[in-house]
Amino acid sequence: QVQLVESGGGSVQAGGSLRLSCAASDYYNCMGWFRQAPGKERESVARISSAGTSAVTDSVKGRFTVSKDNAKNILYLQMNSLKPEDTAMYYCAADPNPWRVSCLTKTDFSYWGQGTQVTVSS
Repeated sequence: QVQLVESGGGSVQAGGSLRLSCAASDYYNCMGWFRQAPGKERESVARISSAGTSAVTDSVKGRFTVSKDNAKNILYLQMNSLKPEDTAMYYCAADPNPWRVSCLTKTDFSYWGQGTQVTVSS
């Protein structure tokens, strides 16, 4: 049974930092972080391959860093200089295809965690 368990969310003031973790029950080549704020569509925040190729969305560039511990099957999202607009439920996702050529474009994030709430106050 696929399990993706997020942790590390919480409430912080603007300018603060949080580190999200996602513990996966199995190895996945392509993994990513998504977020959804109330009344808004879910958006991709970051994605990474086991080889370390990664990308983050423009709105978090220079502030968020995605990383992956392949030995432990853990995905991380280091979030610095947080802004109120970063407030959202953050979800971890995984693509079940271990042979995906690119994790940054054509992916199938069909496995999802339950999410962890991040709230940033001004």
